Amino acid sequence: MLTRRDLLRAIGLLGISPSGWCEPIATGAAQDPSAGERPALRFGLTPVILDDRVAFLRLWASWLERQLARPVVFIQRARYREIMDLLLRGGLDLAWICGYPYVQHRRELSLIAVPRFQGQPKYRSYVIVGADSSFTALRDLQGRLFAWSDPDSNSGYLYPRFALLEQGLDPDRFFRRTFFTWGHRHAVEAVAEGLADGAAVDSYVWETLARRVPALTERTRIILRSPLFGFPPLAGAPGLAEPDLKAIRQVLLRQDQDPIGRQLLDELNLDGFAPARPALFDDIAAMAARLDAGRRT
Repeated sequence: MLTRRDLLRAIGLLGISPSGWCEPIATGAAQDPSAGERPALRFGLTPVILDDRVAFLRLWASWLERQLARPVVFIQRARYREIMDLLLRGGLDLAWICGYPYVQHRRELSLIAVPRFQGQPKYRSYVIVGADSSFTALRDLQGRLFAWSDPDSNSGYLYPRFALLEQGLDPDRFFRRTFFTWGHRHAVEAVAEGLADGAAVDSYVWETLARRVPALTERTRIILRSPLFGFPPLAGAPGLAEPDLKAIRQVLLRQDQDPIGRQLLDELNLDGFAPARPALFDDIAAMAARLDAGRRT
């Protein structure tokens, strides 16, 4: 994790003024004359990135600008569908999305790279409950109050519904009541605060919170870990030019070889970025197809 000394050193090397951290999440071409008149690269983020990281995102945007020689603007939305709508309609150049919406639109999108987490480009879905609760398995939550992260999330919606269906249970009738928190951290907080008996969350988000805010995750307990799935990928918009796609991919794949890039990755709790193939997400596509078939029967 970046220490305050590391952060200040990186800020100095990149020429960012700490006083500007409260401005929109972009640094602007003026900070890098080589960026010229090239249009800003619009980079969309979903709640896969924790939503309290404005200062960090300014630093990452500035590092990307230096590497790409063009302005970079991060655009955040609370809901996956909002980011997907922007990406598909030309409002973004690329976005860090979830594998579930990716498999629904894989013919329209270009895979740029996949983050490497804990040594591989994969992650899990966690079903969590209160630390002091008596629940030990997903079945124990029947008739309880459950929090989903987002209807377009694999880990926070698709997988736990698939797991129930595989046990012969109806995901729409199993819980007494469900609600969406619109963010994995919010789902963790809902369980920790006793607002939900259980929740489905992204393992990367839970593990990152355990590293950064252990007092929060210590109030929850994992009762189900899914199989490994392809990590939420970075995808290019339908209109992203091939030279731009290649340049972005090259920068991301080499980020772990740059001293400041490595520090930024550490702050993201990632090892780096890896090349991606659509087959990495076939398991997610198969679960989505199984659930669709279940709804029709």
